Amino acid sequence: MFGRKKDQAPDPQVTPASNEPIDRSRDPQSAKGVPTPSRKAQEEARKRPLVPNDRVAAKGAARDARREEQARMRRALDTGEERFLPARDKGPQKRYVRDYVDARFSLGEYVMFAALAIVLLTVVIPPTNDATLVLFAAFWVMVAGVAVDVWIMTRKLKRLLIAKFGSVDPGVIWYASMRAMQFRRLRLPKPLVRRGEWPS
Repeated sequence: MFGRKKDQAPDPQVTPASNEPIDRSRDPQSAKGVPTPSRKAQEEARKRPLVPNDRVAAKGAARDARREEQARMRRALDTGEERFLPARDKGPQKRYVRDYVDARFSLGEYVMFAALAIVLLTVVIPPTNDATLVLFAAFWVMVAGVAVDVWIMTRKLKRLLIAKFGSVDPGVIWYASMRAMQFRRLRLPKPLVRRGEWPS
């Protein structure tokens, strides 16, 4: 009386459970599509050989790469191409400093030649001669003149850098001083301006 009739159709909303296993690898809503690999398997997959299989070929490729990099750097020292310059010469302030130093006449360019001339003359002139004292005195006067010239240049250059860039990068003033002490034709990177062509 109170039970379900035998001939009553089953509820369409209730479906019998299937005995087939659910393939979670194809279910986009599943938490895991595939088993998580172990840490050892992940580390093995990330490993790269430290030593290549063909060492001779690797050494040749590295040597060619170094030669190409050195060739680019040498060309940059001649042309002033910023991208391939050594780190010590990179930067807009150092480019400005190079142009400023190359545009002026620096007494320090010739101090090494003066020192060499004095050494040669002291070989010829006897040490008891008063001329040697005059030569050494002239040399030290020139050294003092170089120091004053570099001091004046760096003070003016510092004002110009602050006016143009707002500040002075560390090492730029020393960079300018050392360049001013080198003979113009021996400077690297090579001068790109003539004397009197001041940077803007």
